[in-house]
Parts: sequence; structure tokens; C-alpha cells
Amino acid sequence: MRLPVNYTLPLVALTFLTACGGGGYGLGSTPQAPLSATGPAGDYPVVIGQPYTAGGVTYSPSDTMNYDVVGRAALGSDGGAGITAAHHTLPLPSYVEVTELSTGRTILVRVERRGPMTSSNVIELSPGAAAQLGVTGKSQASVRVRRVNPVEPERAVLRSGEAAPARMDTPKSLLTVLQRKLDTQEGVVRPAPEASPIAAPSPPPAPTPVASTKPKPKPAPGPTPAPVPKPVPKPAPTPAAKPKPAPTPAPAQPAARGKYFVQIGTFANEANAKAAAAKTGGTIAPNGKLWRVRMGPYASEAQAKAALAKARAAGYSDARIQSAK
Repeated sequence: MRLPVNYTLPLVALTFLTACGGGGYGLGSTPQAPLSATGPAGDYPVVIGQPYTAGGVTYSPSDTMNYDVVGRAALGSDGGAGITAAHHTLPLPSYVEVTELSTGRTILVRVERRGPMTSSNVIELSPGAAAQLGVTGKSQASVRVRRVNPVEPERAVLRSGEAAPARMDTPKSLLTVLQRKLDTQEGVVRPAPEASPIAAPSPPPAPTPVASTKPKPKPAPGPTPAPVPKPVPKPAPTPAAKPKPAPTPAPAQPAARGKYFVQIGTFANEANAKAAAAKTGGTIAPNGKLWRVRMGPYASEAQAKAALAKARAAGYSDARIQSAK
């Protein structure tokens, strides 16, 4: 038995599919949300890219989280006034702290492009980044480049073309270690510091002449003089007691400029505390049988938050902000 054909079903199905494909995408298309250039979406998508060759050297980009090297920074003309940089292998975009090894000045930079294309320097700074680092006018600078994960407010400042607040200066002891590492990489041998001149020994003292052991002749006795009476001393007048001046009050100690601290942690081992202080630029102080490491003081909470971000980026995730009482 042959069933009747309903010719309206294909038309209904086509109408249903057309309605489901609304919004201007059509059949088989996949809607995609627009990608904003501002806000957190401005850092995505992250591009790594394929290996490439520049200046006869092949570079293979990779997502290296613990990137931390010393080398030379080229000063380029790209990037305008923004605090940006070019790098051979780090993802685009990514963020690094750049430290100038002769001064210890450290800034936050956004890596946005590949390069430098004419040298093997580890990084190429935009004019704005070079100005903030204080190396404008040089052909290149000795630097440390360390990848970091800054907080969103600092990322937003760099995406807008402005400069993020400078980091705390790197301690002199750590700069010496980093400069020695760079010298080893480049095969530079620096002369040892000159020793202080040794003073010539003083000549021995002249020998003291020995007195003669022969007895001297005694003089002949003369006439004995008559005794002269001694004058009776008059009693000295007793001076009146002078009133004691009133004590001068001690000057008041100036109040501390900052009231915010970043507590890195409390350590039972002094060596571990010293290592944490050197890594973060903090200070160490005894706390009973323990050792406390913290950064500061800072005058504003914003400065303390920036220091907190640096401490956590250095691996101290338990760091926190404290307010002085």
C-alpha cells in the first residue's frame, strides 16, 4: 500500500534551519565573539610562532615560564613612546622585568614583536623603555631579562602605552653576581681590585746610651741656711652654688615615611631568610627564634601592591601586605 507524500515537510524543515542560523552567520558557520583590544582580552591570543632565521642565527620561539638571562640590550626605534620590547623567542605578548646592571634600575616591559633582527642581543628596547630604564643615548646596555606575570592593573597601563611604576632597585650584591655571570658568558676577564699599599716598616729606635757605672764625686758640704718660716695660707672663699640648668628635652624622632610593608615570610633558618631577602630586595630581622623577611616601608598601598606582585612573581606566593600600627 503506498502512503501519501507530505510535500510541506521539507519546506518546514528548511524554515527551521534558517531560523536557527540567524544572526548573519548562515548555514554551517560558527559564531565568534569579537576580540577586544582593551581589557584582559588585549593579551590574547598569545602567539608563539615557528622557528625563523635572523642575522644567520635560527631562533625557535617557546613558552618558557622561568626565563631569566643576562646579556646585552639593543636600543631600537620601534615601539614609539610605549614601554615595549622585541624578543627572539618569548611569546607575544608577554611581560618581562629588565634590570640595568650598572645602576640596578628595574622596569616592567611588554614584549610585542620579534627581534632584534640585526644582532644577537637578548632584547631590543623601544625608545620609551630605554628612557624609563635610563639608558638613552647608549648603543647598548648590560641587562638582566626575567619573565614575570604582573597583575592586571600593570598590564593595562602598559597596553595603553604608559609606563608602569618602576620596580625596587636591585641590591648591589646581586648586581655583582649578575655582572660576573655576564662576564663569564662573554669571556671578559676583569682585573682584580688593587690591594692597598703596604706601609714600609719603621726603622728600629736608636739604642739608649748606657749611663756610666762610676760613682760621681760628692760635692763639699756648704753652710746650712737658716730655715725660712712658711706663710700661713688664707682660706679660699667658698663660691656660691650656681643653679643647675633645666634639662633640654630630646628632639622627637621623625615618623616613618611609609606605613605599608610586604611580609615575605618567617624562616627558621637564617640562610634561607637571607636568600629570600636577596631575591626580593627585602630586609631580614630576628623575630624570637625565627627570622622575618619583609619589603618596605611604602608610603601608599599602591606601592605596596606593586612590591607584593614582585614578591609573588619571585615565588613567594604566601607574601602579604601589612600595615604598620
